[in-house]
Amino acid sequence: MKRALRTIGILLLAAGFLAPLYAGGRGANQTGSDTVTLVMGSWRPDDTEQMNNLMAEYKKVKPNVTIQFRPTNPPDYNATLRLQLEGGTGPDLIYARSYATGQELYSAGYFADCSNIPGLKQNFSAANLAPWQMPDGTMFAVPLAAVSHAVYYNKTIFQKEGLSTPRTWEEFLTLCGTLAAKGYTPLANGVADEWDILECFYLGMLPNFVGGVSERVQYESGAKKLNDANFIASFQAMADVAKYLVKGFEAVTYNDSQALFSAQQAAMFMDGSWNAKVYADVPFEWGLFAMPAPQGRATLISFHPDMAITYNKVTKYPKECQEFLEWLSSPAGVAVAAKAMPVGFFPMISSPITLDDPHANEFLALNTGKETDARFVWPKLIDIYAPMNQAVIKVLKGELSPRQAANDMETAAAALR
Repeated sequence: MKRALRTIGILLLAAGFLAPLYAGGRGANQTGSDTVTLVMGSWRPDDTEQMNNLMAEYKKVKPNVTIQFRPTNPPDYNATLRLQLEGGTGPDLIYARSYATGQELYSAGYFADCSNIPGLKQNFSAANLAPWQMPDGTMFAVPLAAVSHAVYYNKTIFQKEGLSTPRTWEEFLTLCGTLAAKGYTPLANGVADEWDILECFYLGMLPNFVGGVSERVQYESGAKKLNDANFIASFQAMADVAKYLVKGFEAVTYNDSQALFSAQQAAMFMDGSWNAKVYADVPFEWGLFAMPAPQGRATLISFHPDMAITYNKVTKYPKECQEFLEWLSSPAGVAVAAKAMPVGFFPMISSPITLDDPHANEFLALNTGKETDARFVWPKLIDIYAPMNQAVIKVLKGELSPRQAANDMETAAAALR
């Protein structure tokens, strides 16, 4: 009898010793053997409040799971995440970038295989799964949100001056000229931060000149060249718009551009949907219109698959991570996420979602009847991102002709084929 009690005591001690090893995400604080704390990494510090709200809603579903949102400064995210993953300190749940950047981290063995997450393949279209899919069909993340691109415009100024939104690129240039003649700065965009003039402006309007998905894949394969007439025309469009940017645009940062539009020192701002909330309290009415295509061409929308969530392949808590991703793959979970996500981030699930913010719905309404596509370089040509960014800036500054810029792009793309 004593031997039996002694054995039971040893087993109980062992159980007490082992329990802490299996509680708490990444060794985070825990209050009991049934409580798990997961850490979520992200490049979106601006989302902290909203994501904390989302985590609070999930805790109602899984009371024993706490998810801590720990974002990184956006420009540092890729490098910081890579160092964390290589050092074994990566977060449990991870914001995953689309296409090649995410694929590379999966291939390196850091992202888990999400292919069997219940609801994932049933509730998302093939097009919305593709940005987070490997060539063999393996899914490395669950789609969370897409972002859109459009022209923010000051309705108060437009109404005062009797102006209407343009239907063609030619009308857009005429509108810019009219605003300038009336003493307004037409466009708040600058180039000091570099990325925004490429991602928000140039890639936002590029499909209007070169076409949508079917044409993009031809440029990727080399069947079409990035120095053809359509591409040259897209760079010419940037040259034509340069004189309508804010004076001294070379030194204007992204935050400066937001401030200029907010202060009514610029009548328009070509930007992304993620900034819709920034202008919630401005003392004027504003609206949105799609950057229009040249006359005779269809206007297309850059509706970019921006972020998904995956989990760390070596997390101590794969079950809890999978359960969270399953929730995000369900209509019920996405309905909650849609309300908790920042304004201007749009769920990608196939089921209908109702958004509360009128400007978010205005952004989505721009897609109606129009073809949408990801930013041109993301799917296959991400390696020409940097040279394209510099080409756009040099064209705006008058340092490179549209033809020279297009030739540089074709040279860069040809090296990848």
